[in-house]
Amino acid sequence: MPKATHSIYTPQFGLLSASSFLFTASFSMLIPELPGYLSSLGGEEYKGFIIALFTLTAGISRPFSGKLADTVGRVPVMAVGSLVCFVCGFLYPWLSTVGAFMLLRLLHGFSTGFKPTGTTAYVADLVPAERRGEALGTLGLFGSVGMAAGPALGSAVAEAFSLNALFYCSSFLALLSILILLRMKETLTTSVPFHPSLLRISRREILEPRVLPPALVILLSYVGYGAVLTLAPDWSAYLGVPNKGLFFTAFTLSSLAVRFGAGKVSDRYGRVGVLKTSLVLLVVALAMIGLANSPFTLLMSAAAFGVATGISSPTATAWTVDLSHPEHRGRALATMYIALEAGIGAGALLAGWIYGNNPRMMPAAFYLAGFTAFLALTYLWFGYKKQPIVDSW
Repeated sequence: MPKATHSIYTPQFGLLSASSFLFTASFSMLIPELPGYLSSLGGEEYKGFIIALFTLTAGISRPFSGKLADTVGRVPVMAVGSLVCFVCGFLYPWLSTVGAFMLLRLLHGFSTGFKPTGTTAYVADLVPAERRGEALGTLGLFGSVGMAAGPALGSAVAEAFSLNALFYCSSFLALLSILILLRMKETLTTSVPFHPSLLRISRREILEPRVLPPALVILLSYVGYGAVLTLAPDWSAYLGVPNKGLFFTAFTLSSLAVRFGAGKVSDRYGRVGVLKTSLVLLVVALAMIGLANSPFTLLMSAAAFGVATGISSPTATAWTVDLSHPEHRGRALATMYIALEAGIGAGALLAGWIYGNNPRMMPAAFYLAGFTAFLALTYLWFGYKKQPIVDSW
């Protein structure tokens, strides 16, 4: 009975959620305007790299952030991620070449390589296993609000003021995220001071074999997310959507509506069954985006995409934590995020290559992304067999 009445919504959970909201808003508010900004620098043909380079360094940094989260602590790892966002916002206005833009996108990617790893490990420490899906779903609500508010706010700031004002606004939100972290208590009880030797990563510290099944599902399903991040601004403009951030607003608001319930349902009925449902919805949603022929149909398909990802995200994350060893939770989450970044990066590159600045080719990119989501569904139905958990190699 005490477990049933114990609240997971503590002051620390509230601070974590607020920091997550500000962080996601900080980097997502740039997404709708970066394709146009890159074109103004003469890099129109490199739009696929906007997301791909960001996810490349995010993925590369995951083993380091996972190890540091398991040794130095969750809070310092979160702070590094927010600090990178803060610095990068001040650097965008100084860019004058395509090469410099690409280098900055690489640097900016370290932010999501660190912050989400520390955040998820922190919340997993705070809540009991039987309410993990609910807690991650609730945390995801705040991230979704940030993802919804960020793009719409970013486009509004850029239109009302300037691109430079947008970049400085991004830095300001990241700064607020850092200030919140300063008031949070560390949950890692065996933390050690940072030493450069901790940055040495062995092969066994890169991936956590316990969590490879959810990692594979995430890899295949997030190809669609990479395609959406890359092409949604141009697809919106082509179909006559007045604000390029509205697609992301519709997507994240619908995601917001289902995350909390999806987490609770996965706690009760199991992760794999809920993931199968979300993948069916994801395949349908990506086909709808490709078939959209008006602002209304595009925004409806964005909402469907949000429902699918709103169900799958907390469920896949909770499944990963379920399979992880408490002492290697950071590594397990890093493995999951490596798969996520690889999927997003591959989707961004493939979508940019298929698109080739020809709007008529955009549907094909979304259909391909839908096919990879179908492969993930096929794996869960026919390839995945529940086996005894293997230990780390």
